Amino acid sequence: MPLRAASSTVHVRPAVGRRRRRLTHVVGLLVATLVATVLVAPAASASPESQLAELTVRAEANGTTYDRDAFRHWIDADGDGCNTRAEVLMDESSSATGRTGTCTITSGSWLSRYDNVRFTDAGSLDIDHMVPLKEAWISGASGWTASRRESFANDLGDARSLIAVSASTNRSKSDQDPDSWLPPATGYRCTYVSDWIAVKYRWGLSVDSAEKAALQDVLAGC
Repeated sequence: MPLRAASSTVHVRPAVGRRRRRLTHVVGLLVATLVATVLVAPAASASPESQLAELTVRAEANGTTYDRDAFRHWIDADGDGCNTRAEVLMDESSSATGRTGTCTITSGSWLSRYDNVRFTDAGSLDIDHMVPLKEAWISGASGWTASRRESFANDLGDARSLIAVSASTNRSKSDQDPDSWLPPATGYRCTYVSDWIAVKYRWGLSVDSAEKAALQDVLAGC
């Protein structure tokens, strides 16, 4: 479908928390999940340590069959013209966001928590899956339905699932788990591993033994 002619506008919304805003956008994803009769386990309020203890520990599997296209993203779940990337950018900006065309976010103010650098150009940011798509695949998502993988890839139901970060740190992380990569901003690492565990717990994904050991090491210092 052809895009509307680009026009520069400023997107102004009342200040709302990420959790409140994302709740209004999870409806479309939930409907898709229910149609497939697959329910996502809610992220509990339990401690990261207790959540980690409940995760299944098993070796990674099916890595050679991973295909990024198996996770459809970015979608416009609620039909408001803004896809998942745009929704996260609007949620996380600490100021009004500028946009062009249908809903391409161009400006705002974002703190990339992986490296503690602030940005005002949306083009300098990537939307990172806290648990990378390939990591999800080898941790259990290879056996999911296409609908469930789509829901995972566009999860606005929990603010920990997707995060706007500098493109350089996102690409440095790539598909690595905490055994081989942690954010360069050391003060954020406790939050990072806690969020990683919460996402895996929410979606019923497994951890491998080295990954679990790395998570426990970080938590021990928190």
